[in-house]
Amino acid sequence: MRGLFVTGTDTGVGKTEVAAAIVVGSRARGLDVGAMKAAQSGVEAGVPTDADRLREAAGGGDPAELVCPYTLAAPLAPAVAARLAGVEIRLDRMLACAAELLRRHATLVVEGAGGLLVPLAEGHTCADLAVALGFPVLVVARAGLGTVNHTALTCEALRARGLAVAGVVLNRVVAAADPSEPHNAAEIERLTGVRVLVTLPHEPDPRVRARLFPDRLVPAVQF
Repeated sequence: MRGLFVTGTDTGVGKTEVAAAIVVGSRARGLDVGAMKAAQSGVEAGVPTDADRLREAAGGGDPAELVCPYTLAAPLAPAVAARLAGVEIRLDRMLACAAELLRRHATLVVEGAGGLLVPLAEGHTCADLAVALGFPVLVVARAGLGTVNHTALTCEALRARGLAVAGVVLNRVVAAADPSEPHNAAEIERLTGVRVLVTLPHEPDPRVRARLFPDRLVPAVQF
């Protein structure tokens, strides 16, 4: 399979925004990219979801059930939310959806749920899906204090599973910078040997993010 897997060091670090920006920017440059959110939880009726954003980024033509095979209401890890809802999440179904999307597109961006070791299905984490896909993995992390440790642990877990780390994107998710920010990218690179591709600024206006992030990300990311 041809594509990129996007994981995070935690939930709420901006994975969907980064994944969508890569898809939008790549398509604007003529690359036929599809998008997939393997499973999502914490979904509220009438509220646009991460999968909705990814589907729109990829042109909106793919069936919603391919883009996201599992949508769950409880704001919990997908495996836990599925267990409470009496739903069985199956890795083979996710892989079949990814394969169909790759028949429709030249390449595919797949976003995980939360961090790398979040329980995705019974007996499986997001890391297991990444291994099954075999895509290089892009790590999205917070820009501020604590990110060096979280990012290094994620990179170590990826390498222990034989996965290629495509790079790290640091994303400032809060308005105020902290004293660690000017040093974090260099420390991550020194500690892990993984390149920090870009540090994204805090930008509260989604319209500005939609223009700014693709321009920053796409030149740095290789499928």
